[in-house]
Order: sequence, then structure tokens, then C-alpha cells
Amino acid sequence: MTDIQASNTTASVRLDLWLWAARFFKTRALAKQAIETGKVDIGGQRAKPSRAVRLGDGLRIARGEEHFDIVVAGLSDMRGPAPVARALYTESDASRALRETRMAELRAARAGYQAPEQKPDKRARRLIRALGDIDAI
Repeated sequence: MTDIQASNTTASVRLDLWLWAARFFKTRALAKQAIETGKVDIGGQRAKPSRAVRLGDGLRIARGEEHFDIVVAGLSDMRGPAPVARALYTESDASRALRETRMAELRAARAGYQAPEQKPDKRARRLIRALGDIDAI
């Protein structure tokens, strides 16, 4: 029996444990912290780390700039390989499209900025200071 099948005999798993097993967070402590700071909702309500996750529960997870709207498709209390972890949930197409467009926008915004190759010289420093003074007006 696989880990998912073995865990499906149980009716529920702790939320922080499930988030760790589904590979949304690297450690269980990070999952617990995200839950406590309100970055994870179950059915539109804030949850506690010890809340039981059941099959069919709808979760909204905010991880950095990414937001996931998922439905629990499997239960596991053991962290496994990524393909097994992806089988634990299904993400809506709208959520996936929104997340991918948001990440593409962020990548494009970062691509516009290029760090200077070297420290600014005396003339460049004066120009930088002059630009700073314009903002003060």
C-alpha cells in the first residue's frame, strides 16, 4: 500500500501536517506559522494548525506572492516525492491561470531593473543626489 492509501483509512489529518506533506511549506513549523498569521483559510475561515483536514475541503493558501485555491483530494501525514504530493490536492484552473499571470508580471517587472555593474563615479553620485532632491520638492 502507498502512503496515500494507508493514510486514507484515517478520516482526517492535522492542517499543518497536511500542508507540509503536500509540499506547500518546507517545514511543519513554517506551515504552522503561515496558519497562525492567517495565510491559510479553510472554507473562507481562518484555521488553527490542529484543525482537521478532510477530503473535499477547500483551502486558500497564500505563500509569498503566490495564492492557491485548492481542494483536498488525498490525505497523508508523511512527506513524499513531489508527484505524490501533487496528488494530494487539485487546483482550480482559474487559480492556476491567475497565479501564472501574476508570476509572469512579477518576472517582467524584475527584468526591467538591471543592477549597475560597478559603483557610481563622482558624476553619477551627483546626479543621484540631484534626483533625490527633486523628490523632496
